[in-house]
Amino acid sequence: MRFPYGYYLLCVFVYLIALPFLVISSFRQKHRYSLPARFFTRDLNLTYKPHYWFHACSFGEVKSLEPIISALKKTHTTILITTITQTGYEEAKRLYETSDSKDLGHQEEKGQVMVKYLPFELFLPVWNRYLDELKCLIVTEAEIWKMLFFVAKAHNAHTMLINARISERSLKNYLRLKWFYRGVFKTIDSVLAQSQLDKSRLEMVGAHNVEVFGNLKVLNAPKLGKSYVKPPAFVVMGASTHKGEEKLILQAFMSLKKTTPDAILLIAPRHPERFSDVYQSLLQSSLRVARFSQKGLEAIESAEVILVDVLGELVNLYAISDVVILGGAFAKVGGHNPLEPAFFHTKLISGEYIFNQRALFECVKNAYIIPPEKLEETLLNHKNLSQSSVECASDDKLHQLLEKITHANR
Repeated sequence: MRFPYGYYLLCVFVYLIALPFLVISSFRQKHRYSLPARFFTRDLNLTYKPHYWFHACSFGEVKSLEPIISALKKTHTTILITTITQTGYEEAKRLYETSDSKDLGHQEEKGQVMVKYLPFELFLPVWNRYLDELKCLIVTEAEIWKMLFFVAKAHNAHTMLINARISERSLKNYLRLKWFYRGVFKTIDSVLAQSQLDKSRLEMVGAHNVEVFGNLKVLNAPKLGKSYVKPPAFVVMGASTHKGEEKLILQAFMSLKKTTPDAILLIAPRHPERFSDVYQSLLQSSLRVARFSQKGLEAIESAEVILVDVLGELVNLYAISDVVILGGAFAKVGGHNPLEPAFFHTKLISGEYIFNQRALFECVKNAYIIPPEKLEETLLNHKNLSQSSVECASDDKLHQLLEKITHANR
């Protein structure tokens, strides 16, 4: 394939302009590890030559790959997982990079898994020397990076965009740059869209070989990391919350306390860098507040509000929650995965801004989608809400996807 010199020079130009900002941002806690790895070649070398390369942007996308990667690990293959965010990287390390990829004595027993931050486009060609055994590149959702697909195709690997979507809000931007994305999609062999609407939008911006496959998150039944005993108190959980949503949920909860004095509120902000700020704002209320990182669920004995300031506990806490108020949809973020709380049959409440998760919400029965001003009323009416459940079947979807990945180059 012809090297995209013009695009590469543009990346060099953008990088040089952004360099001072990147240096300064690298000292912030949020970007302390991700920026040096992505933009300053820290930890760039690969331990093994991968056969399969998965790229997922962040936490949710990384988790959605779990059944696929778990199945491939049993086939004595080598897998590279790249991500962009710190939470996605930490979750990938926790889920996939076990002792298998570090202990040479286990190489013949199971597949190897490496987890890396995705280097910026400028540095991706450095990995060329590791990619001569690459069979397939699998990229999730909307991570359409030109150089990412180019380096894979340059080694004759099959390239796939799975769980692909384009939101209504971002469609205009894609169409403005249609000339660019048309070129990128020429290097993508197959596209598995979340819905018929996503398929139509993807084809509008130049995608070809698009198939409606559904949302991969349906494949991933949540697994408990810990089993907590359900407390006698009525448990409300505000999950994956964003700025402004904690205040909204807290106000509704304080009204609930008047009729349900034993109620407990668990608040789990979406982004770890907000833990301290959210904790300080919760302390301004008249309720007793504790941090999960300090006392765990034992805090229920002395606190009315518990800030869940650790990662990896959402699913465990869904399992003991009576009501889950799902964040990211009262703020204009696009919503978060409703399947996990629905799997545990919680009473599920969400805001209206679910434009990134519509396909998943279609798989959930009894999810109450409401405007912000209706939250208090809906929570007070919790006794009349029905329990949620997951309706989409996924029995043979995983097998179909594995067939597409492993037989792509045959």
